[in-house]
Parts: sequence; structure tokens; C-alpha cells
Amino acid sequence: MFGYVVMNKPEMKFKDFDLYRSFYCGLCRELRERYGVSGQITLTYDMTFVILLLSGLYEPPTRKGTTRCIVHPVQRQTVRKNEITEYAADMNIFLAYYKCVDDWKDDKKFVKLALGSLLRNKDKKAEASYRRKTAAIIRLLDELSAMEKAGEKDLDKMAGCFGRIMEEIFAYKEDAWEGTLRRMGFYMGKFIYIMDAFEDVEKDIEKGNYNPFKEEYIMEGFQERVKQILIMMMAEACREFEKLPIIKYAEILRNILYSGVWCRFETVAGKRKEKREK
Repeated sequence: MFGYVVMNKPEMKFKDFDLYRSFYCGLCRELRERYGVSGQITLTYDMTFVILLLSGLYEPPTRKGTTRCIVHPVQRQTVRKNEITEYAADMNIFLAYYKCVDDWKDDKKFVKLALGSLLRNKDKKAEASYRRKTAAIIRLLDELSAMEKAGEKDLDKMAGCFGRIMEEIFAYKEDAWEGTLRRMGFYMGKFIYIMDAFEDVEKDIEKGNYNPFKEEYIMEGFQERVKQILIMMMAEACREFEKLPIIKYAEILRNILYSGVWCRFETVAGKRKEKREK
């Protein structure tokens, strides 16, 4: 249910892309150092966004360095890391483990079972560091799972539950900005859930998995209705973002919020159009 909060690379300046990639590489390196190769596999663009957002807001001391990796074995890559990178790595592992468990229940893919087994116990480190936060997330994940098993048809209720999960991720501190970050996380979480359901609806119907769009998918105008809902979710998220006093990384964040998040939608919509025309 991740990989939707991405940049629009063609619309990003070279210097901003390099800066973005340095935080992405920093998260990759942090996952490797804290959780090994199995942790590194869970790397997501979504958590890179969280790092940039919270780093732009709180401006913690950031360490800059270089590293080599399997993907870039020859040229050393710039990496940036700070305390929020550590937080994002912990949250990334925690969510990745529960996603593997959920994917195994849905698809019975052994690769997900294997990765989940590798991540088991590693997620306990995040639970220990952020006990109240992770307890809230586990409760919400259980609630989401129960509603899926019951075949809940209320899209807003389902998306809202995932929105509250993202609330917890965005709410890094209990301070003056907590409310704004929670609202932003809530609407971005709803966007992610709805986008994920929109992309997977055909696969879920074929496999008999839960999807809130199962009945609506065949109706005329389905795609446009989903797009309008997604627009409303991102409009609310962007409204909250603009309340934050962020100067650092603001251009990168706006690229993602106003443009990047729509890249996947356009790709999915384009593939469906091609399929219908064949």
C-alpha cells in the first residue's frame, strides 16, 4: 500500500533531484545499518517524503556523506541523514512487517512470507522506541483487517482508518504543529488507500480479495469519480501543508504533493485505456 508519494522527476530541478536522492540514499543506508539487508529491501519513497517534510519543518542537524552500494558500485553517492531518518527507518520496518503479513493473507505469496519472517522481531525495536505510537497503529491495522474481512463497503470508513495510521507517522512530536501534521497525514493516508484500491481492483476481483471498489468498478464513470475523490483528499493535504513554516525542501515537497502523487494514477489510467482499446 505504498509507493504513491513520489516525485515527478521531469518537473524537478537537477539540484532538487540530487537533494531528494541524497535523503533517499540516507534512508536506504540507515535501514541497512539498523536492520541489515532485509531491512534495506523495505525502502520506500513514501518515507523519504516524511523525512523531507519533518526535516523541513524541524530543521534538525543533518549529516552529509558519501557511500557506495550495489545499485551504484562505481560512483559514490551523496547521503544525508538526521534523527528523522532514524525515526523513518523504524516506522518503515514496522509498517513493512505488517504489510508482509497482510499480503501473505491476501495473496499467499511465499516471498512475502519469507520477508515477513526476516522482519519478524526487527519490528519490535520500533515498538519499543515508540510504544504508544506503534500500539495505536497496531490497533488501527487490526481494525482495518476486521473491516476487510467483514466486507465493509463504506470507502470513507476504510480509507479513514488508514488515514489515522498515517496520522501517527506524521505526528513526530507533541507540539504546536502536531494537529496540522496529523490532518495532513490523515488525508494523505486516505489518498494512499484509495489509490491502492483503484490500482488493484482488477487483480483483487480476479483473486477474490477484498476491494471497496469491487461493485463500483464496472459502472460508467468509475475512473472519473475516483479521480475527484483523490483530488479532494490531496487538496485537504496540501491545505494543511501550506500552513507549515517550511522553507527548506519546499520546492521538492510541492513537486511531490502537487504533481508527483498523480504519476501513478495517470499510469494506471493509461494502461486501462490501452487495454480497453485493444
